[in-house]
Amino acid sequence: MSTKDWLEKDFYKVLGVSKTAEQDEIKKSYRKLARKYHPDSNAGDASAEAKFKEVSEAYDVVGDAKKRKEYDEARRLFGSGGFRMPGSGGAQGGQGFGFDVGDLFNRGGQAGGGGGGLGDILGGMFGGGGRTTTTTSTARPRRGADIETEATIEFAEAVNGVTVALRMTSDEPCKTCRGTGAKYGTVPKVCLKCEGTGMQTSVQGGVFAMTEPCTECKGRGLVVDQPCETCHGSGRGQSSKTMQVRIPAGVQDGQRIRLKGKGAAGERGGPAGDLYVSVHVKPHRIFGRQGEHLTLAVPVSFTEAALGAEIKVPTLDGLPVTVRIPAGTANGSKLRVRGKGSVRRDGSKGDLLLTIEVQVPHELTDEQRTKLQEFNTASAQPDLRAGLFGSS
Repeated sequence: MSTKDWLEKDFYKVLGVSKTAEQDEIKKSYRKLARKYHPDSNAGDASAEAKFKEVSEAYDVVGDAKKRKEYDEARRLFGSGGFRMPGSGGAQGGQGFGFDVGDLFNRGGQAGGGGGGLGDILGGMFGGGGRTTTTTSTARPRRGADIETEATIEFAEAVNGVTVALRMTSDEPCKTCRGTGAKYGTVPKVCLKCEGTGMQTSVQGGVFAMTEPCTECKGRGLVVDQPCETCHGSGRGQSSKTMQVRIPAGVQDGQRIRLKGKGAAGERGGPAGDLYVSVHVKPHRIFGRQGEHLTLAVPVSFTEAALGAEIKVPTLDGLPVTVRIPAGTANGSKLRVRGKGSVRRDGSKGDLLLTIEVQVPHELTDEQRTKLQEFNTASAQPDLRAGLFGSS
């Protein structure tokens, strides 16, 4: 599709929105129309397929903020079908002069032999149209790669936070060629295919544009005639280093932590990548976790549960605390010890949640059995299972 076609089409009208519509409104309208005219929903309907392509084409331009700005500006200048010089009053009357917009696109050789025409200037504005021109471009900075690693820590370290030493092997600029990829004494050249951007755009089916690393320079934006003997032209080398990484308090098992700028170094002044650490937490012998709280199962005897008692329970910091067990505490009851849990983001602590486990003796002496029988007789409890046999 030529640049002339891009400017003469009203993409706002195609999408059924105004020129001042917000991006969210444009996206909503596009999705509605795409569902309506999608080929899967209109099998064999050529008009629906054409409409779907038209809608997709329109959204590819005005759905992108940068392309939309260029499109609006170009239509403001040239979209009326004629280019008017400032202060002109039309082609008649000697006050001005006009041109058919078609004469300005891809027709430079027909009038005056003056070169490539406006299509060469605007041809790349929307990804198509005019001729391809040769431009001078400098190689752009390239962001370093992200690095992934793992760390295994103890339960208490996950609760309170810890600094761990991680030894990592990653890419860095080759020390022989200093990241250029070129043999000593030579310099790399800007890739002509991508003009130093490292990326190339291809259009699928005349509708969808896909950007991917340049196949000529493999995304570097540079090509070398004589590659470096150490890195074979890649410009990258291997480095091993030990880094001190802070694992924050309250981290969960399997959590992935991002450390910005701690990944591989960039190229040509580009920023470093990020470091991602997957944390594995070893289970504790007695403690568990429930969000910001720690959990602990506490065994108590039958008499302690029945009569009540004061017992000592351990905490993760090693200092035991005294807990009051109310008389008549049932098995599975929950008690809370405040401030003895995991560290929160604001520095405060969660709680220690206790689950009471009443222990029933497996063996009884004759004396114990006699006492329990006396207790059972004296308690005169009602039948606890009477409700199980009621009428349905």
